[in-house]
Amino acid sequence: MDYKFDVRNSRNLTMLVDFYELTMGNGYFEDGLKDKIAYFDMYFRRVPDGGGYCIMAGVQQLIEYLQNLSFSEDDIKYLRKKDLFSEDFINYLENFKFSCDVWAIPEGNPVFPNEPLVTVRGPVIQAQFIETMILLTVNHQTLIATKANRICRAADGRPVMEFGSRRAQGYDGAIYGARASIIGGCSSTACTIAEQMFNVPAIGTMAHSWVQLYGDEFEAFKAWANIYKDECVLLVDTYNVLKSGIPNAIRTFDEILKPLGCRPKGIRIDSGDITYLTKKCRKLLDAAGYEDCKIIISNSLDEHIIRDVLSQGAKIDSFGVGERLITAKSEPVFGGVYKLVAVEEDKKILPRIKLSENEEKITNPGFKKIYRIFDKETNTATADLITLHDEKIDENSALEIFNPVYTWKRKKLTNYYVKPLMEKIFDKGNLVYTSPSVLEIKEYSKQETEKLWPEVLRFENPHSYYVDLSSSLWGLKHSLLHQYSNIYK
Repeated sequence: MDYKFDVRNSRNLTMLVDFYELTMGNGYFEDGLKDKIAYFDMYFRRVPDGGGYCIMAGVQQLIEYLQNLSFSEDDIKYLRKKDLFSEDFINYLENFKFSCDVWAIPEGNPVFPNEPLVTVRGPVIQAQFIETMILLTVNHQTLIATKANRICRAADGRPVMEFGSRRAQGYDGAIYGARASIIGGCSSTACTIAEQMFNVPAIGTMAHSWVQLYGDEFEAFKAWANIYKDECVLLVDTYNVLKSGIPNAIRTFDEILKPLGCRPKGIRIDSGDITYLTKKCRKLLDAAGYEDCKIIISNSLDEHIIRDVLSQGAKIDSFGVGERLITAKSEPVFGGVYKLVAVEEDKKILPRIKLSENEEKITNPGFKKIYRIFDKETNTATADLITLHDEKIDENSALEIFNPVYTWKRKKLTNYYVKPLMEKIFDKGNLVYTSPSVLEIKEYSKQETEKLWPEVLRFENPHSYYVDLSSSLWGLKHSLLHQYSNIYK
């Protein structure tokens, strides 16, 4: 963590679990299975908003949770009062020590449906118990980082400021939503504690109340300019943008800043017809000699509004985006799931599969790894290939990939290279990974997203990025489907 501050205010989040994690844990314990090794995958099935990809986020907070797993005295008292759990199981929890192996795709990577984002191997009680927090942490931040990425791409290189704290769903939603927004591409946040914690830029100017307090708009602007002469941004829509706000802003720039040898940083508009007002404001500012004065727009923006006003010729230098970003308002649920995929018996990995009449809900069994395949000539990501954990790819040999559902759709790759996506985070409960800073993750994410084909980046009907199974994994999956096929006869 960049800043040594515990936003949890000493909260012990160990008990932030679905209750069935505890009932199953007690059941495993009572049935003699507490040491049985299990493998779980966390993945998602569909990209929100009909997009082509998501941005992985939340790994650092998952690390912090797993490092602090312990049952307090109050937790144990509560569980005893439930009169549902055996005393041996409660004693086990009193002496709990996390000992799982955990792999994850590092934050900032573009990720796609049906590939593991997190894999956990360890005693089944532990691996099952952390399901809720894995999903909660990764689902939330990946959702917000993905939404931020869409909004920032719509802004076409213009800075996007995250303005959503007051509309977020709770304290943690504001704080970790701000973090995820930066990872997704935002230039800054209005959430001050996010700067404290994550060393990301926090910014802010004035509210309408500042202007209203003075009763006279020019006096309000004058006072602000005298205090913040080197960083002067004026909010010009309290009364009337063109008849009052802009004339008073220009007067302030002329009478206060210019004599001090200072230049205005910008104006902000928070209401009205964005395209019309910004065009008019730009002309007035330019005519007054303030061509360098930026125009900042806020007010219930999202990627679609931003794209539309820019296509209409709006004169905007940066955007402040609040509620529709911090809540991912257009699709506020990220559907990550956590499924058992294998167990160990006599040191052998035995795959497990969940069947369904819905093809998309059939799991990919076994202990796996993921390779991202790149075209050597273009350095563009071609596909992701999920393999069994012990499979290796020889980059000097041709590689045939195929659609795991429509298997006749095949492609032979020759001039390519691969990158394993998942990294080990915990080894037998010990942290073996160092998280980059949030700004480093943001830059990494930008670089990796630019390696996707433009067709995958489209907002509308994006090209489906290929997530294929190796022949061995496909064969394993279909052998299990065949084994259980009598259930459906």
